[in-house]
Amino acid sequence: MVEARLASRNGDGGKMESELKAQQELGKIEQQLERLRALPGQGDDVRSQIEQLHERIHSLQAQVAAHFTSWQKAELARNPQRPFMLEYVDRIFTHWSEVHGDRSFADDHAMVCGMARFHGQEVVVIGHQKGRDTKQNVLRNWGMTNPEGYRKALRVMKIAEKFRRPVFTFVDTVGAYPGLSAEERGQAEAIARNLREMARLQVPIITTITGEGGSGGALAIAVADRVLMMENAIYSVISPESCAAIMWRDASKKELAAQALRITATDLQEFGCIDGIVPEPEGGAHTDHDAAAALLDAVLQKHLAELTKMAIPELVAARYNKFRNMAQFLRVE
Repeated sequence: MVEARLASRNGDGGKMESELKAQQELGKIEQQLERLRALPGQGDDVRSQIEQLHERIHSLQAQVAAHFTSWQKAELARNPQRPFMLEYVDRIFTHWSEVHGDRSFADDHAMVCGMARFHGQEVVVIGHQKGRDTKQNVLRNWGMTNPEGYRKALRVMKIAEKFRRPVFTFVDTVGAYPGLSAEERGQAEAIARNLREMARLQVPIITTITGEGGSGGALAIAVADRVLMMENAIYSVISPESCAAIMWRDASKKELAAQALRITATDLQEFGCIDGIVPEPEGGAHTDHDAAAALLDAVLQKHLAELTKMAIPELVAARYNKFRNMAQFLRVE
C-alpha cells in the first residue's frame, strides 16, 4: 500500500529517465548556441533569434526541473559535473592557502581546509572534495573522509577561533569512510568530537550542502549557525539505495526510499533542519559553474553580514537552541 502510494507520486522509471535526458539535451543545445553566438559577422537579426532561443531553452529547463522527484534531485546532486568545493573556492574566495595534516596521523585529501579572504575579510574554508576522474577519486577517496580528515578540520576550526575568523564549510559526501582502517583509528570518536566542538565554537559558522550530504560524515562539519542547501542538493541520514535495501531488501526501490526519506532542500527547510535554499542556474549547478558560484556568493554575503552583527555569547546560544529545537513535531500546550 505504501509502495503503491509512493510509486504513484514518483511516476515510472521511464518518465524519470526521459526528463533527465531532456535536461541533458537542452544543455547541449545551449552550448551549441553559445558557440554560435561567438562566431564573428552576425547581424542584429541573427543575434536576436539566438537570444530568443536561449530564453526558450531556459523556460523549458525550468518546466522540466519543476517536476523533478526526490530521486531525480538525488541524481542531480550526484552529477559528476557539479562544481566541487575547490571550484567554489576559486570563484568566491581569494588568497587561498591550504592547510595540510592533522598533526597526528596523515593528511586526508578527501577533506580540504585552508585560509582565505571573503570580500576582503579573513576566513577559514573547510569542505569535502571529490575527483573528476578515477585517478583523482582514488586520491580523494571518492569524497569519503577518514578520521584524520575530521581531525584536520577541527584543528583548522580551532585556528579560526583563535584568530576570530568566520568558518565556511562545504558538504559533498556520500558519508564518512566506513572501512576497517577508519574504524580502527577512531572514526566515530572523531565525528563526535567535531559535533561537540562545533556546537560551542566561538566564531560564526556557515555550512553549505553543495551536493550529497550523507549521514554523520556530512554532519561532522555541519553544526553551524546557518545551514544552507543548494537547490538540487540532498541531505539525509542514509542513501536511498541503502534505505531501500533495509526497508524492502531491494535496492532497486531507491525511488520510493528517496521520496519517503524527504531528502530535498524543500523538505528539509519545511522541517526546520536547514536555514535557506541557494538557487541554482537553470538545469542545475553543473550547467554553469560561474553562475552557481555567483548565486552562492550572494547568499553567503547576506548570512555572514547577519551573523557578524551578533555578540559571540548570543551567537553560540542561538546555535545551540537551533539544533535542540529541530524535529520537534509535538508541542505541549
